[in-house]
Amino acid sequence: MLIAVPKETWPGELRSALVPQNAKKLINAGFEIVVESGVGERAGFPDAAFAELGVSIEQDRQGLLGRADIVLRVRQPDIAEVGLLKSGSLHVSFLDPFNERSLVDALAAQGVIAVSMEMIPRTTRAQKMDALSSQANLAGYVTVILAAFHCPKIMPMMMTPAGTIAPARVFVIGAGVAGLQAIATAKRLGARVEAFDTRPVVAEQVQSLGAKFVEIDLGDTGQTDQGYAKELTPEQIELQKEGQKKIIGRSDVVITTAQLFGRPAPRIVSRDMVEAMQPGSVVIDMAVESGGNVEGSVLDQVVDVNGVKIVGQGNLPSEVAKNASEMYSNNLFNLVDDFWDSEAKKLDLDPEDEIVKNCVITRDGTIVNETIKNL
Repeated sequence: MLIAVPKETWPGELRSALVPQNAKKLINAGFEIVVESGVGERAGFPDAAFAELGVSIEQDRQGLLGRADIVLRVRQPDIAEVGLLKSGSLHVSFLDPFNERSLVDALAAQGVIAVSMEMIPRTTRAQKMDALSSQANLAGYVTVILAAFHCPKIMPMMMTPAGTIAPARVFVIGAGVAGLQAIATAKRLGARVEAFDTRPVVAEQVQSLGAKFVEIDLGDTGQTDQGYAKELTPEQIELQKEGQKKIIGRSDVVITTAQLFGRPAPRIVSRDMVEAMQPGSVVIDMAVESGGNVEGSVLDQVVDVNGVKIVGQGNLPSEVAKNASEMYSNNLFNLVDDFWDSEAKKLDLDPEDEIVKNCVITRDGTIVNETIKNL
């Protein structure tokens, strides 16, 4: 069975869907691997590192896609390339199926079995395949590094003969995977960290990292069965804004990580809150790619509001492309390995399997995922 890995073409994407370590594991499991030349070069994995393990390196992208039984990649395919895929082949990548219906329809029409990595369920068994979490973990780290770069203050307290420097105040909004990593990273750098999340259940996790959990009474909130924060009512969003306004005003760094699965990000930091911050302060809007948490943030730009920087850097995991590629490649390997029948030499994607039900979007010429089908 042939696995093909094309080079990413999404603007600014540096990650690779496969790294040499996992290529070796797949070859040992009985797969033939072919990658497009340069597939991992931007993440620190040259063609030679693949070739010495027995991976075929090809220049012909169209031929590579047309022969593949399984295609692994990071980003969704260009819709023009869907027609190159073999009917009955398996395509695995991030697909953004809630917002890319024409792409989903094209994959179904081509007879492709399309797996969306966003739709891997948050269960114990699927944890090792959960690419959203693996990439969000790294993104949370990157937000703090970006903040430290843009902030004119140092993060830790420093006592010197020339005087004492107070630690930077960091406020993290959202304590999911990315938020918790941002909290941990800011604490490692010596900052004074406060955090808020609409799910009171995460307060203990925040405190275990040495940060202060901010209490704001929003009434009935909670989380979904997948562990995501539930969408707030307009009234609750206003309560949240009011409760965090004072904290934002005294913070040197604000990091927002609030995202809603499959929907635009909630706008939780208004312009007047940004204007109330001291010049030199920094706001990192991690949700800028899905609409943004911060009024005035612009994708891939740094916006200055009266001396306050709003950083709208997109594709944060790609800023640490080597580790992001390793983790994403591990997720893909674990997915393939879990469903690989080594005796029959085929993938056993049982439609009744819990993971398959969630992440397989198209199959046998139709949309089979109930959530996407009923949008």
